[in-house]
Amino acid sequence: MWPPICSSQKCKPWRFKAADFHDAYQGVARQVFLILFFRKLKTMKHLLLAAVFGWGALSAHAVEMGISAADTLAKVQQADSKVLFVDVRDPVEVMFVGFTDAVHVNVPYLMVDRTGWDDKRGVYKLYQNPDFAAQIKAALDKRGLTADAEIITMCRSGSERGEPSATYLRANGFPNARFVVNGFQGAALKDGPQAGFRIQNGWQNSGLPWSMKMNPAKMYRVDTR
Repeated sequence: MWPPICSSQKCKPWRFKAADFHDAYQGVARQVFLILFFRKLKTMKHLLLAAVFGWGALSAHAVEMGISAADTLAKVQQADSKVLFVDVRDPVEVMFVGFTDAVHVNVPYLMVDRTGWDDKRGVYKLYQNPDFAAQIKAALDKRGLTADAEIITMCRSGSERGEPSATYLRANGFPNARFVVNGFQGAALKDGPQAGFRIQNGWQNSGLPWSMKMNPAKMYRVDTR
């Protein structure tokens, strides 16, 4: 029992029951919970808005990854072209398969290790060109372009080096890197008597310019370094 509280009326003792303390505690706890909840909600709202606007800005800036061979040639031939078109095949492969002078430079993404053999695949081992990003940067500088320029890479089929090289470039400061879908030779036929032949799509099968003659000024060379 607490001391009596008096007013103009008759003094009565002030009594608190356990239920009163429980109700008061529940009320305060509820208010604290609501305050923290709405603060958290407000923070989450800001984070969500930041994520949405950030993704929107990124989406607006980065171009689509894949591009057709025909569209690539059209971009390269524009009078005010700001594109760097890169053949990322091994130069020996280019020598035996074919070359298009529409490319600006040959910078291999994967290189052949002639001292190692891949028993599982039955081919020489491949390793990533350790200077690939730096060599792409140098090619951009030579054309007066920045890292934000559109870079289009092309390999044999687009899948093993074209797309991976574009993905690698995007992850290393070149946000608008792309690759030629189906590459230079195109995808191999899966069925029929010509299964395995690359005669259905890609640069070579799209009526676009190419030949067996290479441009020495554009090829990846170690003898001139």
